[in-house]
Amino acid sequence: MERDSETPSEQTRREYLRYGGAVVAGSLLAGCSSNADTGATTGETSSDENATSTEAASNADTVAEGGSYSVTMSPVGTVTFESPPETVFTRLTHHADMAFALGRGDGITAMHAPDYYDGLWNQYVERLPDVSLDWTSLYSSWKPSKEKLYELDSDIHLADPAWITQLDKWSQSDIQEIAENISPWFGNSLSDIHREPTGEWANNYEYYGLWEQFELVAEVFRERTRYEELAAVNEQLRSTIETNLPPKSERPTAVMIAAADIEEIYTYTMNTPGFLTAHTRPLGPRDAFEGSVESNSVIDFETLLEADPDVILHLGGMEPKTDMVERRAAFEEDPVTSEIAAVKNDRVYAQGARYQGPILSLFQLEMTAKQLYPDVFGEWPTYEKGPYPEIPAEEQLFDRQRVSNAILGNV
Repeated sequence: MERDSETPSEQTRREYLRYGGAVVAGSLLAGCSSNADTGATTGETSSDENATSTEAASNADTVAEGGSYSVTMSPVGTVTFESPPETVFTRLTHHADMAFALGRGDGITAMHAPDYYDGLWNQYVERLPDVSLDWTSLYSSWKPSKEKLYELDSDIHLADPAWITQLDKWSQSDIQEIAENISPWFGNSLSDIHREPTGEWANNYEYYGLWEQFELVAEVFRERTRYEELAAVNEQLRSTIETNLPPKSERPTAVMIAAADIEEIYTYTMNTPGFLTAHTRPLGPRDAFEGSVESNSVIDFETLLEADPDVILHLGGMEPKTDMVERRAAFEEDPVTSEIAAVKNDRVYAQGARYQGPILSLFQLEMTAKQLYPDVFGEWPTYEKGPYPEIPAEEQLFDRQRVSNAILGNV
């Protein structure tokens, strides 16, 4: 868009971009000075996904003259906005889900593997009354180019610059350029498994739980009411789980896997820190590998049999193009995997994705609770294909209509 053709509303947005970008650029150059001033170190603010972040509590009151407001989150530091962003660049789906949850789903300009995740997310969104989602044909931003960011011209880059700079062709000066010339960065992704930051980010990085980060993102969009409603649903769900969770000695052993094809199996931990385990850690399943296999490792059938899990959670199993009937049959027909307890007892379950935002996490907490503890939380229906199964109202662990109302702004 040519600058001299902008309407008054567009000029206001440009002023916001320049102002916000200048502030975040200053924070980047200062090494996230706001965190340094508070003595923050590389560590998780809280292991509790229900926790309320200190930053958000203070951010809510940080409204400057003229209607501007500031929000602080590691690694970018404090960012000042003149108005809530409307168009949103994302790289990973936990950020896209957050924007969607806050009623900004139609404003997303980019995300990783949009067609794949559109199909997967819609399997769950199908169960939210009057809510729709369409991520097809967006720019696929796994390895974004600086030129494309200029073309997209998004109001905010809801992505982690500390991770972006780990990509080829991205430097600290590139990050600063985008913040100054287009719009601020505001995102945190290394909290996924508590990855070690590199370079200039190494000494000023803070980890957040899923709902802690979501609260800060909600402050950026001035969507406190939506956030509080969804957080209340999450708190009720977590309370139900924590109140009824069986003792550790009575919990099943489990593994979480992903497989593009059945011959190459990746496995992931379920109880370690980070938002990738936000839907399994609260349920406390016993690791069938007993810590002997690192997360994101490729394992063979013999290793899986040796672990002999009671439950196998299959990531990506609810993506429309994944055939769970075929996957289960492959395990059942193989002479090695057919001896695994989970296979023999029909406890190979479909899962969604690890890079979950608040909406996917609510569904995945419910489904995983039922998959691990059917005697406590109700049976999980045998899933073959199609959307998230319809659960009878009396067996649902959270209120779908309440979630829909929050997304739609009917709170």
